[in-house]
Amino acid sequence: MTAFCEPRWQITVTSRRVLPAEWAPQSAVMLTWPHPGTDWARMMADAEQVFLDIAKAVLRFEHLVISCEFVAGLQKLGQELNQYAEDNHLPGRVVAVPAPANDTWARDHGPITVTDADSATLLDFSFNAWGGKFPWEKDNALNRHLANAGVFGKTPMQAVDFVLEGGSIESDGQGTILATSECLLTPTRNPDLDRSDIEHRLSELLGADRILWLNHGYLAGDDTDSHIDTLARFCAPDHICYVTCPDVADEHYSALAAMEEELQEFRQQDGSPYKLTALPWPDAIYDEEGERLPATYANFLIINDAVLLPVYDVPQDPEAIRIMGEIFPEREIIPVNCRPLIHQHGSLHCVTMQIPAGVVSL
Repeated sequence: MTAFCEPRWQITVTSRRVLPAEWAPQSAVMLTWPHPGTDWARMMADAEQVFLDIAKAVLRFEHLVISCEFVAGLQKLGQELNQYAEDNHLPGRVVAVPAPANDTWARDHGPITVTDADSATLLDFSFNAWGGKFPWEKDNALNRHLANAGVFGKTPMQAVDFVLEGGSIESDGQGTILATSECLLTPTRNPDLDRSDIEHRLSELLGADRILWLNHGYLAGDDTDSHIDTLARFCAPDHICYVTCPDVADEHYSALAAMEEELQEFRQQDGSPYKLTALPWPDAIYDEEGERLPATYANFLIINDAVLLPVYDVPQDPEAIRIMGEIFPEREIIPVNCRPLIHQHGSLHCVTMQIPAGVVSL
C-alpha cells in the first residue's frame, strides 16, 4: 500500500467540534492504578514506582485523577499524594475514585474529550482490549464509574458504540487526525465498518476533516496493532516526530523506513510538507523469555508547561532528552524511567489520559 500525498478523503465539518491537540491547556491527567489483580502482580513495586513518578510530575502542573479497585490502598495513596502536593506547594490536587479495572492502560479505556466553542463532551468509546486480546469488561465500564463519582462535574459523557482507543489517534487540534491503517482497520475492532465508514465516524465524532493514514511501521512486542502513539506524534500543527531505526540488520528497519517515506509525502492543509524530527532508536530490550519489548521515545505525554518523556536506562536516553528539549523549548522535559512498563508492552503515554481544561476542578 502506498501513502497519499493528499489524503484521498476530505469532508467539510459544519460543527465546530474538535479533538484538542495534546498541547492544549489541561485540567488533569488520569491514571488507572495497578493492583494485585492485574498482570502487574509479580512486579507491583516496580510498576507503582513508575506510576508514583508520573503522578508527582503531573501534580507540579495540574490535577490528577486516579482510580483503583484496591480501595484501602487507593485512599492511602490519595492522601499521601495530596499531602505531597501541599508540602511542596504544588498547584495540582488528587481525586481518588474506587473503580474496578482489568488493567492500567488509561490511554485506551479513558474518555476522549472533544470541545466546541463553549463546551466539552467526554466520549466514552467502546473498549475491547485491542480486539479481544485480554479481559476488558471492567475497563470498558470505568469511565462511567468516574462520571458517576462526579469527577467530570457537569461535563456530559456520551456513550459511543464504536471501538476506539486513545492511543490509536493523534490530533493536531485543527481537524487533522494521524492514525495507522493496521490498527483502525483491524477487523476485531469494528468488523462491520470499512475504511470509508471509519473515516466518516471520526469526522462525526471527533470533528476530523482529514485522516492521514500510515500504512507501515510497527514495534515488536506491541499488543495494540501499531498504535500511532508508539510510532509518530504531532508536536505542533506543522511538526511530526517519529521513530526511526538506523540498523539495517534490525527487524524494524524496512517497515520504519517505509513509514518515514510516507511521512515525507504527507502535506499540511495548505499543501506544504510537515517538519519532521526523527527520534533515537533505543537499544533492544528483552524480557526473561527473550521476547523483545516495545521501547519507544514517541510515547511521551505533553502536559501544561512540561513533557514527560519515557526513558529506559539505555545509552540513547540522553539524546532523546536533548531532542525533546529542542522540539519543546518552552516546556520542561521530565524523564521518567519506564523500563518496568514495557514489560507489560506499553509505556508512559499508554498509562495516562489527559483531560482538557475546564473539565476537572478541585
